[in-house]
Amino acid sequence: MAVVKPFKALRPKEEYAHIVASVPYDVVNTEEARTLAGDNPFTLLRVTRAEIEFGNDVNPYSEAIYARAKKNLETISTDAMITEEREAIYIYSLTMNGRTQTGIAATFSVDDYDNDVIRKHEKTRKEKEDDRTRHIITTGAQTGPVFLTYRGAKQIDEIVTRVTSSAKPLYDFTAPDGVQHTVWAVPAEDTSLIVEAVGGVDYLYIADGHHRAASASRTRAELRGKNPAHTGNEEYNFFIAVLFPADQLHIMPYNRVVADLNGHEPDIFLKEIFENFTIGQNHTSEPGEKGKYCLYLGGKWYILTPRDHIKASLSLATSVGEKLDVSILQNTVLSPILGIDDPRTSKRIDFVGGIRGTAELERLVNSGKFAAAFSLYPVTVDDLMAISDAGEIMPPKSTWFEPKLRDGLLVHKL
Repeated sequence: MAVVKPFKALRPKEEYAHIVASVPYDVVNTEEARTLAGDNPFTLLRVTRAEIEFGNDVNPYSEAIYARAKKNLETISTDAMITEEREAIYIYSLTMNGRTQTGIAATFSVDDYDNDVIRKHEKTRKEKEDDRTRHIITTGAQTGPVFLTYRGAKQIDEIVTRVTSSAKPLYDFTAPDGVQHTVWAVPAEDTSLIVEAVGGVDYLYIADGHHRAASASRTRAELRGKNPAHTGNEEYNFFIAVLFPADQLHIMPYNRVVADLNGHEPDIFLKEIFENFTIGQNHTSEPGEKGKYCLYLGGKWYILTPRDHIKASLSLATSVGEKLDVSILQNTVLSPILGIDDPRTSKRIDFVGGIRGTAELERLVNSGKFAAAFSLYPVTVDDLMAISDAGEIMPPKSTWFEPKLRDGLLVHKL
């Protein structure tokens, strides 16, 4: 049974919402964050990526960076934000290209994360956990939400529909990337109904934000160890997240580019692929169905279709993950032919989120920086949940969710 709790949000004043709200810290590098921040003193990027206020020679994980993040949050909070007087649950809606997804923003139980009531599908990296754990503890806040999903619970959907159709939003603005962000506060009389409805859901699933969730767990462990009066009700026992129904989510592919052909000439490379795939020249850059791949090589797009012996071996596989397109590509091409055995650590492969389009794949290969690109069919939400239910780990860089939640609209103070 999942636990959800209202909280006293630190949030922007209405007129500052579009100025404070920023892209998630982990979808931009330092230079991109610096450019986005520009001369805006109130963007939360000055908290989540405080290194943008230092020179490139400063270690982004130095004590000075976290101290600046804390100072900047205090400044922005004083000038452009308010702290709610009452605990509340919120509804957060995103609209992109005419498609809307609407979820519940609240705090969720670290115990549920630790006990696998909130299920995972991604392996986290210690250095990234170290960074966000230190960031949370230093600033005393979780500045951006985890992205959760669940299988149908009509009672939740009914409450969300009632609130969004009758209440005035706290915020309603369109970000520079064209995504509309709308946030409502749930009336007090509906809060307990949401708590009860979410409590009736057996499992929640992390769609995006594994490092944020893992860092919340590590933060709780550290703060609990320092608190002899720990009760389990402290704010550090909960983390902020937005919970969306699975049928509203949109997953884009996470495509691959490779730096070289591992010593193969292009015709030999294609010949080796031909042992496991039929190859045809293609007029489109995106596979139209699961189980097919598009390859960009030498200025041409090819369509790759697994041969019968590959399909037969997959039908015998007991692992859910082995049947994913990203795994098939890894096990039949990237590892045996290109020698990329561990895509998590290899410097010879890079990943391009589907939001950038396949034109970006062409640009990267045509530039000479990369030798070839693979365009994949997107993983489904059912795939994600099946992996999580089986206790397996999704291959790295398998899912790209759009639209992205914004950091700073709802901050959870510890």
